Amino acid sequence: MRRVVVTGVGAVTPIGNTAQESWEAAKKGTCGIGPITHYDTSASRVKLAAEVKNFHPEEYLDKTEIRKIDSFALFAIASAQQAFDDAGLDMDEEDPDRCGIIYSSGIGGLTTIQREDQKGSKKGYDRISPHFIPMAISNMAAGHLGIRFGFHGICTSVVTACASGTNSIGEAFRKIKDGYQEVMLCGSSEASINELGIGGFTAMKALSFSEDRFRASIPFDAERDGFVMGEGGGALILEEYEHAIKRGAKIYCEIAGYGTTCDAYHVTAPMPDGRMAAICMQNALREAGLDKVDYVNAHGTSTPLNDKGETAAMHLAFGEAAKNLMVSSSKSMIGHLLGASGAVEAVFTVLSVKDDIVPPTIGYLKPDPECDLDIVPNTARRAHVHSAMSNSLGFGGHNASIVFKKIKEQSEWN
Repeated sequence: MRRVVVTGVGAVTPIGNTAQESWEAAKKGTCGIGPITHYDTSASRVKLAAEVKNFHPEEYLDKTEIRKIDSFALFAIASAQQAFDDAGLDMDEEDPDRCGIIYSSGIGGLTTIQREDQKGSKKGYDRISPHFIPMAISNMAAGHLGIRFGFHGICTSVVTACASGTNSIGEAFRKIKDGYQEVMLCGSSEASINELGIGGFTAMKALSFSEDRFRASIPFDAERDGFVMGEGGGALILEEYEHAIKRGAKIYCEIAGYGTTCDAYHVTAPMPDGRMAAICMQNALREAGLDKVDYVNAHGTSTPLNDKGETAAMHLAFGEAAKNLMVSSSKSMIGHLLGASGAVEAVFTVLSVKDDIVPPTIGYLKPDPECDLDIVPNTARRAHVHSAMSNSLGFGGHNASIVFKKIKEQSEWN
């Protein structure tokens, strides 16, 4: 049985432009939500989002390249470079055919699509940018990373809406476990805070209309009324255990289980009883050789249906152990990063296992009897985290869960 470990992490989020900066902010319960600055919201009902702040893509690319790349791919490049550097990989020592990439986006270059459509409607569509297609298509983040790092193994993207990031990590885990690759760069990114993206989710009544940034994204709270859009990207380097040992890599933790199911119920609403999400969690636990975990980083969107259904799913999946399960939603701090949410939340889950700290669910004031979990309200909690799960539940009924756990040999590196 081939074991898989995490040796590098990277992130660009609304609360930090590196994984470590974001993690330090998350432990403090920092709110990354604020007034939208990407466009004029005077004619819009939604005024808040969780934007990335003070991000400088020229730290990773020259200006001529930046103009040809959509923001979602810029976030991908930044998060991936951080993870690659963190892992200390030397491609002169690696077989590039045994190094692969699964890096995703739920939507892709939506800002480019909006901008070029507006340009085309005014000037004619033959006048739009020649870079439009490669800027817009969602697989191009993975493509850029393959070129950048010289990985010649699998290079693909998984598009499963808000489960994209978690599916990317889970499928990368399987590529190593099943013997196809030794090293995988995986994750996801998103940049959809624009008139078209916000407008689409506003029309379907999925977003919060609150103008109080501390009470807009409030997962599991009785007054929750919708999610807050976020943006950013997250990346992990996964390696086969013996490969990591041989090169003397530091190891954060082991990725030990992956589950995925489909509700086959509704295009946007989750299954009310959480049955298929529960089976997804149980499948991940079974592969990890566990019957419970210490902590779950919940999907926790702050929508009435999701949080209620996910709570029911956790009760089904963990049974009596659900009463003592620590649960929190990173979306209370960073908003909902759509396809990127699972990757960033996986980074936080990895660091929770490493540091024995559970990040909080901030903004929690009004308990909901239908969300009767220990959601670690408002303040981070120091606790032994031997194992942890990260959940993502996407439109289309996509459910994905991954399990991380400490490895017995971990004291040798930490």
